[in-house]
Amino acid sequence: MSKAHRGTGIRDQFNNGRAECPVCKRSAVKCLYEKEIDGAKVKVCKQCNAKLSK
Repeated sequence: MSKAHRGTGIRDQFNNGRAECPVCKRSAVKCLYEKEIDGAKVKVCKQCNAKLSK
């Protein structure tokens, strides 16, 4: 089976969703999850999203 549609949700984002996470400061990770930190909405990585959801 073809997997042509895998990842299409992030292909239209800048740099395919990769950026520096504002929480853990790691670079070139996929920052796809919106969280509200200090009243501002920022996109964080998967690991920081799990930590902030607890």
